[in-house]
Amino acid sequence: MIHPSIIKKQRLYLGIMIMIILTTLLIAMSSGQASLPVSRLIPTLTGAGTFRESFILFSLRMPRIVITLLAGMALSLSGAILQSVTRNDLADPGIIGINAGAGVSVSIFFIFFSVEAGAFVYMIPFVGFIGALVTAALIYLFSYSRTEGIKPMHLILVGVGFSTALSGLMVVIISSQEAEKVDFIARWLAGNIWGDDWPFVFALLPWLIVCIPFTLLKANRLNLISMSESVAIGVGVSIQKERLQLIVSAVALAAVSVSITGGIAFIGLMAPHIAKRLIGSRHQLFLPLAILIGGWLLLVADTLGRSLTDTMIPAGIVVSLIGAPYFIYLLLTSD
Repeated sequence: MIHPSIIKKQRLYLGIMIMIILTTLLIAMSSGQASLPVSRLIPTLTGAGTFRESFILFSLRMPRIVITLLAGMALSLSGAILQSVTRNDLADPGIIGINAGAGVSVSIFFIFFSVEAGAFVYMIPFVGFIGALVTAALIYLFSYSRTEGIKPMHLILVGVGFSTALSGLMVVIISSQEAEKVDFIARWLAGNIWGDDWPFVFALLPWLIVCIPFTLLKANRLNLISMSESVAIGVGVSIQKERLQLIVSAVALAAVSVSITGGIAFIGLMAPHIAKRLIGSRHQLFLPLAILIGGWLLLVADTLGRSLTDTMIPAGIVVSLIGAPYFIYLLLTSD
């Protein structure tokens, strides 16, 4: 039973976060190399804008904004799941190699398989999911001990090793390819939001519609699993079944997001930690807040990257500038 005052506090934080996101949306819609003043946003949104204003807002900025919000939400929830299932506060799909696994499969698919543009958009998330799932299975296998289960620090080290090896593999794959394909992989590695059109939104959305509610419904199971295996087994939880389902959900959320946005790390690390510090570690409380924080973080990173200089800075680089020091801080302070 959650105390009513805690629920009230959570709702307050959720309301504040929604207001912050709405404010950031206004800034994001008016920011960029093409001028679109804030005063023209409402007329344009209501259909009273010029052709140029409507094209900038609805064809260029809105799909990119929606993609960054959805991908940030998915990455933050994926990180929260991995941290709870592995009982490791340093777990993040970008750090432990899941994103790199999706990247390798997307790269191979892009380079060696020729499909129509329309089919490509909808196949990319599935291809990324397969690659990430295989990578996650290998990381889990190498990190698991029959006597101790998942070793938290071992998981991080194995994951970092896989991430580095897979990133190197991507470089090898593109070393002899034509310039256009090399440019695509380079943009992916840097975390440049390349899937910035409406079809990519529709390709990403169904995965999130399934995985996010599924994970939220499993919040109480996550509470038990994050404590210890003995506690979870003692109250009748099927550890292996629940862990497998949740890991598949985490992998799906991360893979389909990075397959469209590129190699973005640290969102899944930072957002759950910030949410836990604000509202506590019960999953029913912090997961909804972490989802909003993750979406906001990636939206801010992409908006800054589009606005600070004439040359667009990839969102993945902006996030890394914030996330890497935070990761080092957690690494130094973890038990």
